[in-house]
Amino acid sequence: MANNILTQNDIRHVDYKDIDLLKQFVNPHGRIMSRSKSNLTAKQQREVERAIKRARFMGLLPYIQK
Repeated sequence: MANNILTQNDIRHVDYKDIDLLKQFVNPHGRIMSRSKSNLTAKQQREVERAIKRARFMGLLPYIQK
């Protein structure tokens, strides 16, 4: 079992409306962090990426940050 934010907080589903959680997986430049830095499983990484991209499309997260 991986030791990461999602498993520690018992989060089974990543929602695109949970901006505070998603911001933890975005670096200061606005890029999505890699699996090696976030310590997510492949399935969790896909869920996080999908949620971040949806949040960006809906205008909840910026595409880039200065």
